[in-house]
Amino acid sequence: MADSRTATKLTKPQRRTGVREAAAQATRDSILKSATKVFAKYGYDGGSVEKISKAAKSYDRMIYYYFGSKEGLFIAVLEGIYQRMDDAEAAIALDASRPVEALTEVIRFVLGYYRKNPEFVTLLNTENLHKGRHISKSLRAREYSSRAVAIIAEILASGSAQGLFRTDLVARDIYLLIASTGYFYTSNRHTLTAFLGEPLESPEAIAHWENFVIETLLRTVRADDIQEQDNSNSPPHDEDNTKWQKSQPAASRARSSSRT
Repeated sequence: MADSRTATKLTKPQRRTGVREAAAQATRDSILKSATKVFAKYGYDGGSVEKISKAAKSYDRMIYYYFGSKEGLFIAVLEGIYQRMDDAEAAIALDASRPVEALTEVIRFVLGYYRKNPEFVTLLNTENLHKGRHISKSLRAREYSSRAVAIIAEILASGSAQGLFRTDLVARDIYLLIASTGYFYTSNRHTLTAFLGEPLESPEAIAHWENFVIETLLRTVRADDIQEQDNSNSPPHDEDNTKWQKSQPAASRARSSSRT
């Protein structure tokens, strides 16, 4: 009898804890996704727990269970948008040994990401209105910026070693310059369209701005000796005349030498 009972106990189905964990994660993800949309639409003050739980088809208590508070949820939202941008940037195939191309791709990525993810810009606007008091409590935010700056630092180091880039550049400065050109254009596109009387969201306007930013950034990082060559009597965009342009493939030379 003892052996029979033991056998019965061993063959009894076990509780599927993995299913419960998956369901809990799904609930948390649903709340986080809904909170991102609600905070982007109503801001931090207007994005109530009630609105978020309703959008997530969940309950208020689940927000407090998973995130501790409304502020905890907002911090998780901010961390999430930074992480998604960080993951997207990490997925770019960059070749630091070709620094001109690599930096160009980073610029294109950043400007494009802001443009394609308006919620990202809106949420950052909201947090800046609160003087960054929520994100400053995050333990993870800095690791995302660290990777972005590290990528640029590697590109700048390669360009400097090849004599293409200046040796006095600070990666953080270049990162801020790239981010500002993308962020400002996107966050102020509506008011600037009215102010300037130009449709800044048209494909032509977007392409023009992107090319202008690339040209500006590349000129900023260029080595002094190359800049001096540009100031000589030679044609300023003669692609056979400078080390800078010779280092680029034909497609990149056409992009970086175009006047915008």
